[in-house]
Amino acid sequence: MICFPNAKINLGLNIISRRGDGYHNLETLFYPIGLRDGLEIVPSGREEDFRLFQTGATIQGDMDDNLVIKALKLISEEKKIPGIDIHLFKKIPFGAGLGGGSSDAAFMLKLLNDTFSLGYTVPELEQKAAEIGADCPFFIKNKPAFAKGTGNLLEEVELDLSSYFFVLVKPDITVSTKEAYSLISPMPPEIPLGEIIQKPVSEWKGLLKNDFEPPIFKKYPEICRIKEQLYAKGAVYASMSGSGSSVYGFFEKETDIRFDNCWVWKNKEL
Repeated sequence: MICFPNAKINLGLNIISRRGDGYHNLETLFYPIGLRDGLEIVPSGREEDFRLFQTGATIQGDMDDNLVIKALKLISEEKKIPGIDIHLFKKIPFGAGLGGGSSDAAFMLKLLNDTFSLGYTVPELEQKAAEIGADCPFFIKNKPAFAKGTGNLLEEVELDLSSYFFVLVKPDITVSTKEAYSLISPMPPEIPLGEIIQKPVSEWKGLLKNDFEPPIFKKYPEICRIKEQLYAKGAVYASMSGSGSSVYGFFEKETDIRFDNCWVWKNKEL
């Protein structure tokens, strides 16, 4: 069985307050995009073990900490999973604020559930996903959604941005989530995110903000310059996604914009 875990972008990101458990309360809108990894599981004929084969973009850190493996181990606590070989092809950049690892984990939960007829419902899969990471539950339904709490409280929203030409840029910079949050001073937003999203995209500039941008841009000016270039080339709206380091822009027509020494992904439709 094979599936294709997709990335997401954040439309606005407000860090509202610190929680007693060390996390933060936030509000954002998760929007799925067509940039995808590849994930396949193949029964190996062995007894209850696994092998992970990873290709494509490099994943930093210990392979045992891979969220796909965490998803498998979480399911294996309740269900008997036969031996499998896992093939993960990474295209979604690491440390880019695109949720690639979370998406891989969520899709692994769904893939195991479907392949072995485990019987988990969507709410149960969302609950499992929440145990892996704050934004993992979003990828279970994988539809545009307002997210609150730590990113785990979701409310689906009708939003279609497919008429825009989309450009995603990642410089050779990795921003860890831990680093990004260490630079933040939480504060409630002046205008609720839900109110801004209802406005035309052409009015989002200056209103729809990512609280990570000021401290990240100060520490990594190159990321700021990418956003400025997107606007200079005619973007209707541009923003850093999540805690960085990728920056995206929406254009009303296709553009040949180029960035030196950066990874760039363009798509006519999201």
